[in-house]
Amino acid sequence: MLNNFIGRIRLPFRKEKELFSAIYAITGVYPKNIKYYKLALMHKSIMRKEKGKPLNNERLEYLGDGILDAVVGDIVFQRFEGKGEGFLTNARSKIVQRDTLNQLAEQLGITQLIISNGHVSSHNNYMGGNAFEALVGALYLDRGYKACMTFMADRILKRYLNLEKIAYKEVNFKSKLIEWCQKNRIKVDYKLLKQQKDATGSPKFCYQVVMESVPCGSGSGYSKKESQQEASKITLSRLRKEPQLVRAIFNAKGEKTKQEENPVYNVPSTEEEHKPSAAETAPSEPQGDGSAKEKRDARQGKPATRQKERKNDDFDLSDVKIKSAAQTREEIIAAAEQAAFAEG
Repeated sequence: MLNNFIGRIRLPFRKEKELFSAIYAITGVYPKNIKYYKLALMHKSIMRKEKGKPLNNERLEYLGDGILDAVVGDIVFQRFEGKGEGFLTNARSKIVQRDTLNQLAEQLGITQLIISNGHVSSHNNYMGGNAFEALVGALYLDRGYKACMTFMADRILKRYLNLEKIAYKEVNFKSKLIEWCQKNRIKVDYKLLKQQKDATGSPKFCYQVVMESVPCGSGSGYSKKESQQEASKITLSRLRKEPQLVRAIFNAKGEKTKQEENPVYNVPSTEEEHKPSAAETAPSEPQGDGSAKEKRDARQGKPATRQKERKNDDFDLSDVKIKSAAQTREEIIAAAEQAAFAEG
């Protein structure tokens, strides 16, 4: 059923043999089963289904993505003996990234063969790169892993890509900028300035690099990653050409460091506040005249013996309650004598 459906798809060729010739020109081999290649060129925008399942190149794209990683990883591993994992991974990623595959799809003529509804935005869709991966998936199903290896090694890397140049070329500007900032202990942020849509409805972003609160380069793109890469590239270029920008960044860093290193005064104590005990707040007992007995009684908590003797001594005006502030001295003394004789 699938073969019959795909066989009825209208292709941009007068005869099917032209598709065979086009596939041969791209891959270097004639197809054994043309249905795989037809499906690889069907974009999801055509919205065709077979028994409820969509017929497009997304599944072949998934398969081709895995095959490309394996094939290119194999080639890079064999070409660069002694290189570490980080170098090999970086080299492979530069070849299989969407931008590179998009360019290859244009150069190989794959983009012109894609079947779509014709209304797909030209920005940020990577339609050609996705079709390139799907075509690799079709080649794998039709001819096997060895054919994919030959296709990438003999036709792509030898004719279109310089593996040595790509492997040693630094294209990740954001990574390069962050690494420089880490070495110099500089804080770097990516600030979203605006987000809008272009005339075709594709989202567009504009990011600015901010280093130690100093605005640096800004860049636009049809993805956050693309715009941040552009902003990083412009910032790196400015840092190399504008010494005053470098000075401004380090001056801002110095001011921040100075503020962070200023001593902090009035540091709170970690000790608990002293609260007087009940014994300290209790009224003090009368003090004796310093005799040995009184000192001994005081240590044992006994009342002083002279407390009772004071009743026979001169009266104490502190024991007298003053009824009125208008009382005279004579009246106060008379009241005190009366109280003293009453107690006696």
